[in-house]
Amino acid sequence: MKKTSPEISLKARKAASSLPAILFIACSTFLAAPAQDSAPAPAPAVKPKLPKANLSFQFQSAALNGPRSGQQLIVTNTSPSKEKDVTAKTSLVASPANLVEIDSHGYVKPLGDGTVTIRATLPGHSGAPATATLEISNFISESPVDFSHEVVPVFTKYGCNGGGCHGKSGGQNNFRLSLLGYEPWNDHDWLVRESRGRRISPAAPENSLLLLKATGEIPHEGGIRLEKHSPDYEVITRWIEQGLPATPEEAPRVDRIEVFPVDRVVEPNDEQQLAVTAFFSDGSSRDITHAAIYEANQEERAEVDSSGHVVFGKLAGSTSIMIRFQEHVAVFRATIPLGKSIGSLPAPENFVDEQIFKKLTLLGLPPSRQADDPSFLRRVTIDIAGRLPTAEETKTFLADKSPDKRKRKINVLLDSPDYAAYFAQKWAGILRNKRTKDTYQRGTFAFHEWLRNSLYENKPYDQLVTEVITASGEIGHNPAVGWYRAVKDQKEQMQDIAQVFLGIRMQCAQCHHHPYEKWSQDDYYSFAAFLTTVGRKKGEQPDEEIIYHKRATAAMQNPNTQVTLKPTPLGGDALEIPIEEDPREAMAEWLTAKDNPYFAHMLVNRYWKHFFSIGLVEPEDDMRVTNPASHPELLNGLATHFAESGFDLKELIRTLCNSRAYQFDSDPNEHNVKDTQNFSRYYPKRLQAEVLLDAINLVSQSKDTFRNQPDGVRATWLPDDKFNGDSFFLTVFGRPEMDSACECERVADANLAQSLHLINSDTIQTKLSHGEGRAAALAKQVDRPDEDRLSEIYLYALSRKPGAEELDAARAHLGRKRSKAAEKEDDELTPEKAEQEAFEDILWALLNTKEFLFNH
Repeated sequence: MKKTSPEISLKARKAASSLPAILFIACSTFLAAPAQDSAPAPAPAVKPKLPKANLSFQFQSAALNGPRSGQQLIVTNTSPSKEKDVTAKTSLVASPANLVEIDSHGYVKPLGDGTVTIRATLPGHSGAPATATLEISNFISESPVDFSHEVVPVFTKYGCNGGGCHGKSGGQNNFRLSLLGYEPWNDHDWLVRESRGRRISPAAPENSLLLLKATGEIPHEGGIRLEKHSPDYEVITRWIEQGLPATPEEAPRVDRIEVFPVDRVVEPNDEQQLAVTAFFSDGSSRDITHAAIYEANQEERAEVDSSGHVVFGKLAGSTSIMIRFQEHVAVFRATIPLGKSIGSLPAPENFVDEQIFKKLTLLGLPPSRQADDPSFLRRVTIDIAGRLPTAEETKTFLADKSPDKRKRKINVLLDSPDYAAYFAQKWAGILRNKRTKDTYQRGTFAFHEWLRNSLYENKPYDQLVTEVITASGEIGHNPAVGWYRAVKDQKEQMQDIAQVFLGIRMQCAQCHHHPYEKWSQDDYYSFAAFLTTVGRKKGEQPDEEIIYHKRATAAMQNPNTQVTLKPTPLGGDALEIPIEEDPREAMAEWLTAKDNPYFAHMLVNRYWKHFFSIGLVEPEDDMRVTNPASHPELLNGLATHFAESGFDLKELIRTLCNSRAYQFDSDPNEHNVKDTQNFSRYYPKRLQAEVLLDAINLVSQSKDTFRNQPDGVRATWLPDDKFNGDSFFLTVFGRPEMDSACECERVADANLAQSLHLINSDTIQTKLSHGEGRAAALAKQVDRPDEDRLSEIYLYALSRKPGAEELDAARAHLGRKRSKAAEKEDDELTPEKAEQEAFEDILWALLNTKEFLFNH
């Protein structure tokens, strides 16, 4: 972060202030023949050599079954360096021509039975054409419309069964549909039988209220949703004409969907057509490109329309498109390079750098330089220990010339009690160590101490998690049971376990199939069944409980289907657990297994975000297929490394902090200033509330007092939520109330209230001006040179010495204060008071710089 020279003024301190193509030119050379008496015969024209295309379809042959079928073609031009979609630019010719119709985006509709060969050529290019064969059958014989797989997807595509329309609980205007079509059997009943079937007109399908409203022919609160005589309109019309058939129970079901291509490296402003295929339980498949739903995860990098046509933007980086069909999901990923020369990269320190440098090279995104020693020391001390380095630590580190001093510093910080306290505070918030009653203090203090000791002794993460989930007894004897006191409801316990330890948000699946995931209501209730034998009885102390395993069959009923479900790991098979065994043991065993596809991934992503400011997956606890990682190979590598290390948290932190990527400078270069996902620089982040309060106390040489805590305790050591009431500062700067398992509860953004508090609050003024503070002490040390005293302030606040301009500005301010006192412009301003006020001003100015407020 660039050094700043704030204007220093007591008057200003008490006033409000605002804080903080390469162009390729193709040149043609024209050669003129010298004039001659008699012109020779002109030479034959030389045709320019055409670039060679290497075209291919996504398949060699495919089948179309029935008149409602279709097929999206994708034509790819493959060069040595990349694959490029040229579908919209190619000439697509069918032979014979009368059997199919092909639109401008390469979507094929059948016109009759037979075999068709599609030939693709790229105008202005040489090379052999690409060919594909389509077998068309049953065009004349009209097959029944599949209500579940053809009609319901139309409702989903146009938002009719969304949560804000007829899919919400109770429906809309007496018409209801299941949310996102996850219960097609109910949809059929509600359409055909509810309200005496008034929405359907079997005798005149086009006069059905369902269609008249959707097409806007009669007033519809949701507006026009469906174009009359469009393919989707005709699907519903034919279904009504055929007698409103329901999908038979024995009908093939969709097992999965796939998108082509899965990923691509594209140029800025490129386009890409997607093709989506549904695979059924009977082995058949069908193109559903026009029936699927598409959603761009990063709209600033890519936009997608309802037919799967993607248009990319100019911003370099990774992006993805989520595709949904019924309860199934798929993802298309793309990388948009910047295309600059990467130059020389530093030697990788470990596999983290190998993956980050690989992505930067692919993108052509030059990274920032390595951070200097003062920036690194301040950054890593805050990130690991939750505090600023002292002036003595800074001097020692800067004087050390050994090449491994950064590695040694990381180890020293990890072995310190400050590391354990800082991360215990982090986990106490995640695990909701909330004191809702005064009588809970014994338990919240014990739980925090247990966390702190576990982290200090580097207890393996799988063991720590197992102890939380399987905890039994009374909190005075087993503090880990504190989590069960904070989270009492069985379903809420399951939701927290899934979100905190697996990165899976199960809340949606309580009422309906998860819209962006594969989890169903059965998955929700069968996973919660592991916790149904948790019993409670009165403990030894007031309001305390003893947690124990009830000898009962573990099961939970799905309230929608009334089916009783056995304990089942997510994505696994139901377990038979004897009543004498605690189901939580089996849950923890599956959860913490090295081959669990979620457990290690979730933790390394959480810690990556802590140290790199942005997760490989964002939000950090939303690890789903439709929210892919920016660096999937790196995420997998970190998870494997973490599991193979024995779930060693300190080793994970060493790996992250020793990487060259973590040690990039925070100042952007001309190329990576807009980069927010590729880690080409360190992304600055505002100090957390507790860290900032401790930092201000360190710099100002002051302290805070908290109830039932040792005098002068640092805010990062506070065990539970109740201390927010002791310090308005902690509330303003976003210390969480510990009401949820999401770290998003902690406010990390800067706002006006924070700025005003720093500029003009009594709290800050008192810290700066009290008689035992740093300003008062420096003012008394008149024998020390000004430069020495000013350097002390900078070393404490910014972990560096002041620059020449900063030193001159501070000296000038000291001089003005001294002159004002000497000239007796203010009768109350004695030389001693002027000296102290000058140092207060300098401290105040530094506390309000971004360099102080942000970890950089």
